[in-house]
Amino acid sequence: MDTKKFLMSICDASGVAGYEEEAAGLIKSAFAEAGCETSIDKLGNVIALKKGRGKFKVAFFAHMDEIGLVVINLDKNGFIRFSQIGGYDQRTLLGQEVIIHGREKVYGVIGIKPPHLTPSGDAMKSVKMSDMLIDTGYGEEKLKELVNVGDIITIKRKTIELKGDVVSGKAIDDRGCVAVMFECLKNLKDFNHDADIYFVSTTREEVGSQGAIVAAYGIEPDIGVALDVDFAKTPELKPTRTCEMGKGTVIQMGPNIHPKVFELFKNAAKDNGIPYQVDVMTTGQSGTDARVVQISREGVASGLLGLPLKYMHTSVECVAMKDVTNMGKLMSAMIMGLNGKDLEEQLCL
Repeated sequence: MDTKKFLMSICDASGVAGYEEEAAGLIKSAFAEAGCETSIDKLGNVIALKKGRGKFKVAFFAHMDEIGLVVINLDKNGFIRFSQIGGYDQRTLLGQEVIIHGREKVYGVIGIKPPHLTPSGDAMKSVKMSDMLIDTGYGEEKLKELVNVGDIITIKRKTIELKGDVVSGKAIDDRGCVAVMFECLKNLKDFNHDADIYFVSTTREEVGSQGAIVAAYGIEPDIGVALDVDFAKTPELKPTRTCEMGKGTVIQMGPNIHPKVFELFKNAAKDNGIPYQVDVMTTGQSGTDARVVQISREGVASGLLGLPLKYMHTSVECVAMKDVTNMGKLMSAMIMGLNGKDLEEQLCL
């Protein structure tokens, strides 16, 4: 399957944190068709194994869950009150079309008062999520037949292609990196490698990385690398907090990262002419699956690669396909670079 088509298909699927089944099914099927041994563990992680010579284990972790909404009350007038699962940017919610995943899919809109009827002092204020309502068009009785408190809500959004081979849509954080793993797998298709490679699409990262905790414990990798999105530069953002979209993978360094794993990726990029960027984290809490992989069992030599992404935690996230391709190349180059090496020596501090 073409990597772009794979990315767009999984981003269109539903997969809010804790409810990833629809996205997980598509991911499991794609990796199985590409030749991996696939399984789903008790927390819903999709684990795809490409066997090597079995000398050691390298695991990549990319979370497949997305931020979303949840029904918390059905109003007597037929409106739905909701809250969030994960960190939604509430500024982006007004005027959105949504899907309530009830007994059947129910479509609705998040409305707002007309500007003509809004007091002038309120027009410049942001609306709190607690004051927003979803209108489905149903009255109370019919709505209660289809929707319950606790039902999941997602933004109704189809992934689209922009100019410059850019893809935009919801859930590219972090299914863009699931697509990177798929690209890496395709690169390794006709090659033998010393390492057994695990591609793990994790659950619940947006609410605490529970999926990565149990997956890393179960796999017990020698090297564990989290793949997540990074803040791509837009005009209003400070250059010191951002990376460049289209300029390659962001190789992270800092307390959450094993310095030799950082060197493995940096050297692989240099030796193979693969574009890359470097970012420094000054704490041990990267806010990604890397933070829990690092301290799994007796500790794992951890790494973190960033995929440049615009408009994070909105329904119009943007990623450049050249970054997806180059990140997959970097991962496969690092894997092949371990052939014939003493891994303990490679990781010795």
